[in-house]
This record gives sequence, structure tokens and C-alpha cells, in this order.
Amino acid sequence: MISTKSYRVFLFVLLFAFMSITAAQVTLAQDSNESQKPSANAPHVDYNFDAELYLVLASNQRSGEGQLPASLDQVVKQLRATLPFKNYSLAATLVNRLKTDGGLSLTWVGGPMMAPSTSISTSPTFNELSVGQVRVVEEGGKPMVQMHRFSYGARVPIQTGTNISASGTNSAPVFAYEHLGLVSDFSVRPDQPTVVGTLNAGPSGDAIIVVLCARRAQP
Repeated sequence: MISTKSYRVFLFVLLFAFMSITAAQVTLAQDSNESQKPSANAPHVDYNFDAELYLVLASNQRSGEGQLPASLDQVVKQLRATLPFKNYSLAATLVNRLKTDGGLSLTWVGGPMMAPSTSISTSPTFNELSVGQVRVVEEGGKPMVQMHRFSYGARVPIQTGTNISASGTNSAPVFAYEHLGLVSDFSVRPDQPTVVGTLNAGPSGDAIIVVLCARRAQP
């Protein structure tokens, strides 16, 4: 039979071994968690981009209104194969610097979406361009630039009525502003101009083609 003293020694050894194994497991778990944490000294890289926005006017009536840059040759070739327009001209070019995880908001007066009627020429058209966030990801081993909440459009004046003076000799038009444009999320290849949308420019049947190029820039 095992004596009481020997039994106590056996229990003490067993308890010590259990505590040693538990402490070793805790240490290993802590080491594993520490190794998975990002280093405080790890460099953070920001990619700068020049967001080039080209507004191309497509028409069957107008020609020679603006020479297209050579960088859009491939885009125009694609457009001629898919859209039934005879003429393509450059209506506007915008270049703005932004970086990874950044955004952009821009508003200006005038532009290709101005109403053609001379009767409302004194009422300005407000154009708007915005990008909620820019991200760089890899797809198929190649970088892609994601444009989140991309928006381009304009607030154009629409005549809704006429105010006539009490004397009945003078009158003034009444305008309301309507928003026209597109909102989308998409990805583009760096340094590659890409068609991201088309907009009807009015009753003449013209169209505005929105082309974007996220060109990599030096810091």
C-alpha cells in the first residue's frame, strides 16, 4: 500500500507538472499573438495619383471642336466600334491630385452640360465631380485602382414658369435646378484611360462620354 506521505508527494509532483504545462501553453499563445501584430516601425506607403478626367463630346452634327490627345486614341477607337457617332471632340479636361484612401470634391461653373437655350444663358450651370475614396488592390497579380462613390454631374437650370410684374409690362423667367449625372463604383488599371460612363447632352442627340485615367504620380 502507498503511504500517506508518498501519496502527498505524488499529488504535489502532478500539480507542479500541470502548472508548468499550462504556463508554457500561455507563453506560446502570447508569442503567437505578438508575431501576428504589425510592427510599429512597418512603413506605410501612400500611392499618389493624378486623376485625369476627360469629357468627350460625341455628335453627328459637330466636328473639329477640339483635338483629342494621343492618350485617348485607343478609347476613341473603342467608341467608334460601339457607339453610332460621327464626330468626337474634347469638351473639357480636369487633372486633380489624390492619394490612396483619399477623396476628391470639385465644383465649377459652366461646362459641356450647359443648356443650349440663349434665354437662360444668364443662369449658370454648376458642374460637380467627387470621389468618395480611392483604394489600390491586386487582381490577378496586377494593381487595380478602385474608385468608390465616383460621381460626375451638373445642376442645370430648367425654366418652370414666368413672373409678370403688376403693371403687366415686364416679365422674368423662373428657374429650378435639376441634377444630371452619374454615380458609380468601379476599378480601373493604373495609367490606362477608361470609359466610365455616358450622358445624354440634350435633344440634339449629342452625348458626353466620361473618361477617367488614374495616372501614377511621384510623391
